[in-house]
Amino acid sequence: MSVIFERSDDTLTALLSGEIDHHTAAEFRESIDREVEMTKPALLVLDFGGIGFMDSSGIGLIMGRYKNVTEYGGKVRVTNAPPMIARMIKLAGVGRLDVF
Repeated sequence: MSVIFERSDDTLTALLSGEIDHHTAAEFRESIDREVEMTKPALLVLDFGGIGFMDSSGIGLIMGRYKNVTEYGGKVRVTNAPPMIARMIKLAGVGRLDVF
């Protein structure tokens, strides 16, 4: 499990890799929240390209970051989600939040 951050202008990209489950979700959350708190990006990009497995904890990860970032007027985007993970995100209704 790892998160690599890239910053460009007012965008913060979190490149996620590994698995997101109830064991690792807290570590992802803490890392992302720490960076968001320091940078207050206008756009937070959650890049799921390196995620091989995700359970419902990943939905909570997205929803929590969405709540935190939109509270100060920012936006969240989910990119590069593998097909099965993208499907899970859409079935959970997260797509209604305009994160894709």
